Amino acid sequence: MSSTTNGQWYPPEWPDRIRALANGELTPAEPRRAATVLLLRDSASGGPTVHMLRRRTSMAFAGGAYAYPGGSVDPRDERPIAWAGPSRAQWAVRMGVDPATAQTIVCAAVRETFEETGVLLAGTSAETVVTDTTGADWEADRAALVAHELSFADFLARRGLVLRADLLGAWARWITPEFEPRRYDTWFFVAALPEGQHTLPQGPEASPGAGESPGASTEADLAVWIRPEEAAAGYDRGELLMMPPTIATLRSLQPYATAADALGAAEAQNLTPVLAQARVVGGEIELSWPGHDEFTKHIAPSGTAAPGDGDAGTHGPSGGSPA
Repeated sequence: MSSTTNGQWYPPEWPDRIRALANGELTPAEPRRAATVLLLRDSASGGPTVHMLRRRTSMAFAGGAYAYPGGSVDPRDERPIAWAGPSRAQWAVRMGVDPATAQTIVCAAVRETFEETGVLLAGTSAETVVTDTTGADWEADRAALVAHELSFADFLARRGLVLRADLLGAWARWITPEFEPRRYDTWFFVAALPEGQHTLPQGPEASPGAGESPGASTEADLAVWIRPEEAAAGYDRGELLMMPPTIATLRSLQPYATAADALGAAEAQNLTPVLAQARVVGGEIELSWPGHDEFTKHIAPSGTAAPGDGDAGTHGPSGGSPA
């Protein structure tokens, strides 16, 4: 991987793949559905912080990049579960899918958040949410979910829990570019950290380089709570590596003073899918993401970027994280 003027992930094999796609030599893969969650909590210094994970540098896909907890839909996410909040039909209308698909995506968001952070958006009733997910029994269940030894439906049923769909807000939708070999259709959600719960591992609010602690995910080596504007500034300085949907959603969070404000604004967010467009004109590649001009890149026939261009990236779970 490489990055140029900022911290944006840019795979060196992209120009060849883009040209192969333009020449009809590459058939786009079908994107898998996925979900990721911008988990928020208010900070004492003012403004919400967001929970981010740094992907292990050993990962073949976007190693070292900062992302949110998330991953692809498990076919078992369609199993019947106890559900509270907006109905599946209401979610279907909001997301532009059928009710069964809406359930799988919302379940994936809640399940992946628990798997990667230990935070669970569920309660014993439609009005409650669990306040403590620590302890050996919870950790055993989390490990079983990660290993696909336990379905999310069975996990909730055994504990007598109801999924709190009302604690999520749909925020954005990004689709991996057609020239990527692994593609994901990813819905981004916002959620507030429930009172009494902690991310795993527990620790004080941290920023990269200060108060860091190992992440709970097998794909991450660092977990941090950071203000969106601070993370975005780190990206702009080239210090924090991110993919386009990650930095784009970070910037979109900056106007909100509290986690509740962001959740309240979710209903008005545009869920039109963002899909990169690549054109080859006179041997030069123009790569762009509609509505996100900062990611536009011009790549010369030699495969190098034109001076002054922004960097370009992709997104999708590499086995797990889609952001």
